[in-house]
Amino acid sequence: MDIRFDPNNHIIKLCMNGMNLEETGNIEEAINIFKKAWEEAEDEYERFITAYHLARVQKSIEDKLKWMETSLQFALKINDVNVKSAYSTLYLNIAKCYEILSDYDNARRNYELSELYKDEHFDKGPFYHGTKFVHIRLDNII
Repeated sequence: MDIRFDPNNHIIKLCMNGMNLEETGNIEEAINIFKKAWEEAEDEYERFITAYHLARVQKSIEDKLKWMETSLQFALKINDVNVKSAYSTLYLNIAKCYEILSDYDNARRNYELSELYKDEHFDKGPFYHGTKFVHIRLDNII
């Protein structure tokens, strides 16, 4: 499979709109846009992207973990070199969630998995997997 970032894809446009809203502080509006993208996603790639963005805006660590794991599961199903670039970040974010939840065995396992893919950037584009991929911030959790 060869998935390429398509800025004209409806779901990608929604996610980019949500990211712009996030950057301007309109978090609730961004959440609504990401939820709309999730509801309208038609394939595993679109679900992978939207689950990641939904994870980033969750208020509870449990919800961040749930959505980040959902994103990872769709990424793994896709089995595409362009999506594999996201594995390290996904595993790292999952590890941080487990660490905050004091589940150190799962945290360690996911940190190790993150390291396995750390230097793997299969997609040469500026977005790697289709959108800006950043580590979620966990320091603002309740």
